[in-house]
Amino acid sequence: MDEIIVADDTLITSKTNLKGDIIYANSDFLKYAGYTTKEILYKPHNIVRHKDMPKAVFKCLWDYIKQGNEIFAFVKNKAKSGQFYWVFANITASFNESKEIINYYSVRRAPNRKALPIIEKLYSSMLEAESKGGIKAGVDTLLEVVNSHKMTYNQLILHLQKNAR
Repeated sequence: MDEIIVADDTLITSKTNLKGDIIYANSDFLKYAGYTTKEILYKPHNIVRHKDMPKAVFKCLWDYIKQGNEIFAFVKNKAKSGQFYWVFANITASFNESKEIINYYSVRRAPNRKALPIIEKLYSSMLEAESKGGIKAGVDTLLEVVNSHKMTYNQLILHLQKNAR
């Protein structure tokens, strides 16, 4: 299916409850995903998950944000039409006055196009590992690559977004 290229000035924004159900989506989210607010409100955010995305990426993402940590990721999303679009995502937790997580907030931008072949190769390796050894094998594959760069996960992802060769 065809790729939808995310424009450079795009800010795809959404908010989910603690279960991952969409409680807010801006017009850019609706435009790229191809849904109406009525179609996606209170539906799981994974309504836009593409089959090419390793489950291990989302396991790591949830592990980070449930602890209140910010995370970055390259994500291949699926539009309602069946088309796909790549984004560079930044996900954070929102807190109440008692410092309890009350929901999650995500802003997605256009990815560095030069980083995508690197990410696609990594995700392909992770999917292969997952097919043989489950999510843990996918996480291990990701950590092996991250550790080989002597950076944290977020440092590597930010580096790719800013400086991909």
